[in-house]
Amino acid sequence: MFKKITLFLIFFCYSVFGQTSYRNLSTEKWTFNKQNEVKKHKATIPGTVHTDLFQNQLIPDPFFGANEKQLQWIENENWEYETKFILSTKELKTENIDLEFEGLDTYASVYLNGELVLEADNMFRKWTISAKSHLKIGTNHLKVVFHSAVQKGKDAAAKLSYTLPEKERVFVRKAQYQFGWDWGPRFVTAGIWKKVQLKFWNSAKIENIKYSQLELNDKKAILEFTTEIHVAEVKTIQVKINEKSENFNLKKGKNKIKMQYEIANPKLWWCNGLGDANLYPFTIEISQKKQFLDSKKLNIGLRTIELIQEKDQVGKSFYFKLNGKSVFMKGANVVPPDNFLPRVSDATYFSLVENAKKANMNMLRVWGGGVYFDDAFYEACDANGILVWQDFMFACSMYPGDEKFVENVKQEVIDNVNRLQNHSSIAIWCGNNENDEGWHNWGWQKQFNYSKSDSTQIWNDYKKVFHEMIPKTLDSLLPKEKNIYWSSSPSIGWGRKESLLQGDSHYWGVWWGKEPFEIYEKKVGRFMSEYGFQGMPNLETLQKVMRKEDLNFTSEAFKNHQKHPTGFETINEYMERYYVVPKDFENYLYVSQLLQARGMKIAIEAHRMAKPYCMGTLYWQFNDCWPVTSWSSLDYYGNWKAAHYQVKESFAPIFLAVAEKTDGLSIIGNNDNLEVKAGIVTVKLIDFSGKELWTASKECVLDVEKNTTCMQISYAELPKFVKEKTVLQIEFSGNHKNTVAYHYFVKPKELQLEQPTIEVKIVGETLIEVKTNTFTKNVHLQADGRFFNDNYFDLIPGIPKIIKTDRPTDNIKVKSLFDTMK
Repeated sequence: MFKKITLFLIFFCYSVFGQTSYRNLSTEKWTFNKQNEVKKHKATIPGTVHTDLFQNQLIPDPFFGANEKQLQWIENENWEYETKFILSTKELKTENIDLEFEGLDTYASVYLNGELVLEADNMFRKWTISAKSHLKIGTNHLKVVFHSAVQKGKDAAAKLSYTLPEKERVFVRKAQYQFGWDWGPRFVTAGIWKKVQLKFWNSAKIENIKYSQLELNDKKAILEFTTEIHVAEVKTIQVKINEKSENFNLKKGKNKIKMQYEIANPKLWWCNGLGDANLYPFTIEISQKKQFLDSKKLNIGLRTIELIQEKDQVGKSFYFKLNGKSVFMKGANVVPPDNFLPRVSDATYFSLVENAKKANMNMLRVWGGGVYFDDAFYEACDANGILVWQDFMFACSMYPGDEKFVENVKQEVIDNVNRLQNHSSIAIWCGNNENDEGWHNWGWQKQFNYSKSDSTQIWNDYKKVFHEMIPKTLDSLLPKEKNIYWSSSPSIGWGRKESLLQGDSHYWGVWWGKEPFEIYEKKVGRFMSEYGFQGMPNLETLQKVMRKEDLNFTSEAFKNHQKHPTGFETINEYMERYYVVPKDFENYLYVSQLLQARGMKIAIEAHRMAKPYCMGTLYWQFNDCWPVTSWSSLDYYGNWKAAHYQVKESFAPIFLAVAEKTDGLSIIGNNDNLEVKAGIVTVKLIDFSGKELWTASKECVLDVEKNTTCMQISYAELPKFVKEKTVLQIEFSGNHKNTVAYHYFVKPKELQLEQPTIEVKIVGETLIEVKTNTFTKNVHLQADGRFFNDNYFDLIPGIPKIIKTDRPTDNIKVKSLFDTMK
């Protein structure tokens, strides 16, 4: 009896006063089937057809071995999803009931009680239907039919008189990487990939909130909130922002109301490494006659961000100012963390951002061939001080420009900009990835035999979307201080001289051009937004997706987990240049990671040494969508490759480098803090037995605007030494965390290493001490999935290293570069 009274009172308040409430339909019992097949199977919502087929044991694990090849039939079929749910008489008395799909992938016909209520055609949009007139008391039936995106794309392509690059994928507004990439498999999936719910409301609902900064200084911040409210009839409502409230007379339908809010002595939001990512919590609430109707919450970081492009003696600058301070951006390009996105939890996004922060990053670029990430990713970036370069979802091709396509993209832009614009982490909106470069550099005109009129049409369609519609739409949605738009990344292709003089650069002379890593020192642009090199994952990662007998270079399973057509050949060619190529499979994986780390070290050091000419370095790529050999520094399971440990060191706030010249060495310091750093630079020449051959120290003050030459060492000052058996150690010490770097005079394969005796001792619950009897290069610690805060490091005899683990362990395997050179 008590339960019935409670439910009645809850519904009474809801129905009389109009409070907004939700009913999650994702948790109902769903089934799916291939169209025209009678048998139905259990479905999980949110989900995809591939994961549902796998969970029902109708297909093998898509990621395992070479299974991908036998699962391509799935993309050509239509799939049906359906469920039943019960509505009570009281529920149906609600004035308004909306059916909301957060995400449908992609071509979906939605039927409610047998009536077609929606035709969706964009994975990136939210779809809302006014559903009350289609609902009934008792059992309701909801059915979603997904039509093959591949077939839809082919049908659209066939209507053009010319062929666009990448064929069918460019015609469909879904994640482009699903069609296969040189680091990802082809799984063109379908499904209700985000939450589906019923929204009940009577009097009023909040549809959108955005804010702008009218004033921001040390003494106060004045924010103006614009709240879009939909009301069923003319009424007076109270809008409350935290403790401040005002009354507004609203007309029937949509209303935009503005309220200002002042903060005294505001604390600014800073990116990682420069200060705290201060956030102010806000609750925006609407009510009528003191009865709650609806509310939304925001966490707001107060900051200013600017993209500075000023002409100079060589070209034009490209850098960001945060709160009036020039910031060197350090980070990477992020791809979707899974091919099947409903498997990505909030915790996965939090972990990605945490791993960026741990590696001293302050910016991540959300790449345009994936998806606009879930709110959790941007919330994590807000909280951890990671700025976001946000691409719109277009990559490496040209796209149609017909009226229907452009309007569809416009609504996509509106949905996602409205959803994301309140995040303090968003720094820049970018139209696409490499479309402009592809058109001007990749020879499509010749490859596809375009006529002059074809080329004119294709380029005009490009301008229609990226030079006209998107920027105009941003102008209508964003306040001036949030509206930084860049039409395409990069602005000029890497084969052109101008690409290093202005705009952002994607430099692929290394890898694609087979140029040596050292070319990075010469090919430095104003903002390096892409460059990279592949490294294989650990053996433990491959063991999860391959049989033991397939863990070799010739198996189909292993080859299938390398998507670049000449990937293994390229790795091997570079490895021969710098390392002794191991014959053992596991050692080869290890050395491939060292090779990747070496490339990233040389590139990042070159970019930082060029400050302030270069003011940003975002390598390709941060993470993986499946277990694979790729450019990532984090593998699919979140394990750090050697490259991630290297970028953590190379992105440190204080960074030391050695420049070799004909007559000697220059010791250079780089300081990314907001204030100068004073300390002592100590340089030691040490042989592999640990003997100190030479040392020198000097006081040094590291500038913040540019690099500082701390010490010049002529070769005449140094005693005779064997380059193959000697290392230069540089340390910067002072009232801050000491920075240590090592410099070698020859390539790793030329080092005359001796077999080390490495001792690992547990000195605390999660602390271990590592020491050696002879110089040891690239010490790799491994222990059943444990995380070490440092790894792949070099050890000087007589100088123990303390390593922290994420949990206790007593079974640690150790290897070093010497083990691969036998």
